[in-house]
Amino acid sequence: MRHQRQLEIVQRLRTGGATSVEELAQLLGVSSATIRRDLQQLDESGQITRVHGGAIVPAGDSEDADRDYPFASVAADATPEKRQVARLAATLVQDGDVVLIDVGTTTQLLAKELRGRPVTVMTTSLAVLDVLRDDPVVELILLGGWVRRAYHSLVGVVTEDALRQVHADIAFLGASGVQRDGYVLDTTTVEVPVKRAVIKASDKTVLLADRNKFPGNGKLKVCSADDIDVLVTNAGADPVTLQNCSDHGVEVLIT
Repeated sequence: MRHQRQLEIVQRLRTGGATSVEELAQLLGVSSATIRRDLQQLDESGQITRVHGGAIVPAGDSEDADRDYPFASVAADATPEKRQVARLAATLVQDGDVVLIDVGTTTQLLAKELRGRPVTVMTTSLAVLDVLRDDPVVELILLGGWVRRAYHSLVGVVTEDALRQVHADIAFLGASGVQRDGYVLDTTTVEVPVKRAVIKASDKTVLLADRNKFPGNGKLKVCSADDIDVLVTNAGADPVTLQNCSDHGVEVLIT
């Protein structure tokens, strides 16, 4: 628990810059005293630098951490399973639909499947933007926000506010993992409220999760199976999880 929390602290400082003790405590749902102890340990290990009232990452670390490596390293592992999920998911989109696409490598592959389709795509993903920016047929709307360069995503209150102003026929959600009880997980604190806003902004929510996402990883709950309408996955995904999702009314599509 402490290790995961400290990872979140370092990640928040790298992507968001200097942050106060109070902000971190509120973000992670712990006391200010707990955060101070975490910051002290991280400072002693050289991962961060304590400043008055909060902390920063050492000079140079933030820039290095915000390069393309995290997303690129995962995207390079664009397995056949992810491509299969993306292709099947694309068949759920009807011409004329307004489509809301979450961040992730599988959703990027979905965007490729939508090229040349007469649809409107709204997204918080810079990777999706890269795929569709030159497509003359797709109507493309990039929602604003704070840029997380390493993850090719837009997050924060601006993004969440933008999502409250739009409506989609169908949304495609990425995830880090799916628990056996059907809870969808993510690894990053700042992405969770954006994903929840994506769900609220759409008539139908489709979860894209290749078989390796069962259980996958992640300690933060995004939503339960009750918030998902359709799950697209591969043969070989955990049957207990799939049955639990089905029992909660989720349509399970297997490629």
